Amino acid sequence: MNKFLEQNYTKIVKMSGNICRCGKDTRQELAHYAIEQFMTHKRGQEIVDAGQGMLFLSGIIWRSYKSKTSPYHKLYRQSGRVHELFPETAERIIDEAYDFETDLTIESIQGILEDMLSDTVEQWFRATLFNMWLEESNYSELARLTGIPRTSISQAVQECKAYIKQRIDNGITD
Repeated sequence: MNKFLEQNYTKIVKMSGNICRCGKDTRQELAHYAIEQFMTHKRGQEIVDAGQGMLFLSGIIWRSYKSKTSPYHKLYRQSGRVHELFPETAERIIDEAYDFETDLTIESIQGILEDMLSDTVEQWFRATLFNMWLEESNYSELARLTGIPRTSISQAVQECKAYIKQRIDNGITD
């Protein structure tokens, strides 16, 4: 893993800049964040050995920068923002019981998507389009943004949903 990262460091930083179209500091910060996530990923070495390291890193960079719900976004891009809860919202949150089952299901789905991203090219394609669809659920808009036909996007998203459902129904959630 270390050898891979040493050999490809400049390419990773350049790829980060190409994805985010941002300044030098942000590009390096994003690249370093992605490298850290990749190094701590349980299947990181396996991904490098399969020759999919750069592809996996590009996914980390893209999702980290583009997603408004990513840990990177919350940690670096929203730092210093102050959010205020209105009294009625705070009361409602306090009154609602935390739903652990929903949280576990969401974590399972995220794990399945991570596995799909590091599996085959077809699974990566489905998982990537599914993640994009979560951010922008309009197929026409996604087609415009990506240059991929609407029907291909729709089919990939539906196949991804079916795969996730099958994995969860079969109890394969790690």
